Formats: sequence, structure tokens, C-alpha cells
Amino acid sequence: MGRGRVELKRIENKINRQVTFAKRRNGLLKKAYELSVLCDAEVALIIFSNRGKLYEFCSSSSSMLKTLERYQKCNYGAPDTSVSTREALVLSTYPFALFVYVSRNVSIP
Repeated sequence: MGRGRVELKRIENKINRQVTFAKRRNGLLKKAYELSVLCDAEVALIIFSNRGKLYEFCSSSSSMLKTLERYQKCNYGAPDTSVSTREALVLSTYPFALFVYVSRNVSIP
């Protein structure tokens, strides 16, 4: 017999919410790793906690930045030369996610 479906709503208890986040984060990171190994896929995963802490996984031998540059090229064409990719790389394909890499203070409109 399978597990019941979990109702998707915010966990009000702060400690339970943090424990659930940690468990699900670890599960998601494990699945990303498994996908990269089993299917020889290039996988990049970025997670921000509610406190703003960054967790990331990149399967390629190159860096996360190179994977994000490749993603940007595939989805948006050639990168804008007015702002270097190392200064600011903004990817917002999904309406619920915004990924930003900034190596120094750059104002992004």
C-alpha cells in the first residue's frame, strides 16, 4: 500500500518546517546526483532557504557558472555584451524562480 498524498500548505511550526526543508533538500540533491549519473545528464540545481542560505549542485566537471552560461545561450541566444556574464547573470525562465550570480555590486534594472 502506498503513502497518502501530502496536503501542500505551509508548515506553521518553525522547527518542523526547517526539518522538512532539510530532508526534502537532501532528497532533491540526491535525485539530481542520481539523474546526472544514471542518464549522463548535465544537471544544475540551486536552492535558497528561507534564510537566504545557498545550496547548489552541479554535475558537470566545469563550474556552475559555465552551466548557467550554457543555459542562457540555449534559451536567450548570445549573451548581452554590455554586461559581462561574470558581473551579472540573470535567468528567469520560470515565473517562480529567479537565479542571479553577481561577483561585485552591479545595478540590474
